[in-house]
Amino acid sequence: MISRRAATGLGIALAFAFTNPVTAFAGTTILNASYDVSRELYKDIDPAFSASWKKATGEDVEVKQSHGGSTKQAQAVAEGLEADVVTLNQPTDLDFLAKKGVIGSDWRGQFPHAAAPYTTTSIFLVRKGNPKGIKDWDDLVKSGVSVVIPNPKTSGNGRYTYLAAWGYAKEKFGSEEKARDFVGKLFANVPVFDGGGRGATTTFTQRGIGDVLVSFENEAALIKAEVAGGDFDIVYPSVSIEAAPPVAIVQPVVEKRKSEKIAKAYLDFLYSDEGQKIIAKHHFRPQNAEILKDAHLPEIRTFSVEDKIGPWAEVQKIHFADGGIYDQITAKQN
Repeated sequence: MISRRAATGLGIALAFAFTNPVTAFAGTTILNASYDVSRELYKDIDPAFSASWKKATGEDVEVKQSHGGSTKQAQAVAEGLEADVVTLNQPTDLDFLAKKGVIGSDWRGQFPHAAAPYTTTSIFLVRKGNPKGIKDWDDLVKSGVSVVIPNPKTSGNGRYTYLAAWGYAKEKFGSEEKARDFVGKLFANVPVFDGGGRGATTTFTQRGIGDVLVSFENEAALIKAEVAGGDFDIVYPSVSIEAAPPVAIVQPVVEKRKSEKIAKAYLDFLYSDEGQKIIAKHHFRPQNAEILKDAHLPEIRTFSVEDKIGPWAEVQKIHFADGGIYDQITAKQN
C-alpha cells in the first residue's frame, strides 16, 4: 500500500483540471477538449505554444484545458462544450463528432499522419516486486488476479485495453471465438470500472485496489516518476496495441469565435520539433523519427486495430455499441 504522504503527493501531481463548458472566452483564449491522461502533456504544450505564438505574431494567447474520458469528452463537445480543438484518443470519437457536423468529415486529411501527432500503447503497472508474477496478457485472466481498467463504454483507454487483449488472443489462439472467451475472462477479473484512465489510476494507486493497472505508456511512466513511483513496477507485454490519438478543429466554434487561425496553429505546433520534443518528454511516441529515437522508449511489438481486428467503424459497432460484444460479455458477469 502507498503511504499517506505518497498518496497525497501523487494526488496533487495528478490533479483533475476541468473547464466549465458554459464559460465564454475572450478572443485570445482557446479551449482544448482532451482525454483523461493527457493533462501533464498539455500542461507543458500550452505555455510553449503561447510563447511561440507571441514570438511569431506579438499577440498573447491563452490555452485552457478540459479533460475526461475520451468518449465523454466527444459527447460534451457535441452537446455544446465550446472547445476550439479536440485532442482525443480514438478515431471513433472524432468520427462521431464528424457525423454531428462538429468537425470536418475529412478530419484525417487536415493534419499529418492521419491527424495523429504521436502514438502510444497499452502496458501494465504492477505493485513493487510484481507479487503476482504478471508478465503478459495471459496472466491477466488467471484466477485471483485483479485487473484495473477504465470503462470501455466511456474511455478510449479502456477500449484500447479491450482491443489489445482481443488482438493478442486472436493471434495466439487463431479464432474470434477464443478471443471473445479470453477477453471475457479478463473483464471478469475487473473489480470496478472507472469512467476514464485517470480515475483508474487513482483506484489502483491511492485506493489500493487491484494487482495490475492496464493503461497507456505515458500514464505508467508518470506514476513511476512521482513520489509513489517506488511502490510500482512497469511491465511491457510481448505485444500490445498502437494507439494514435487524433486531433481536429471544432469548426462551428472557431467560426463563431473567429479563432480558426490560432486553433490551427495550436494543432500544427504539436508537429513542430518543439512540440514533438515535449511529447517525447511525457513518454508519448512522437511521429518525428529522430526525436522518437532520442527518447529511448522501450521497444515493443504493436499492432493497429485496422490490421488485426478490422475497420474502426465496424469495430465500434460490433464490440462497443449498445448490445455489442462488450455488453454481452459483461452482462453474463452480472
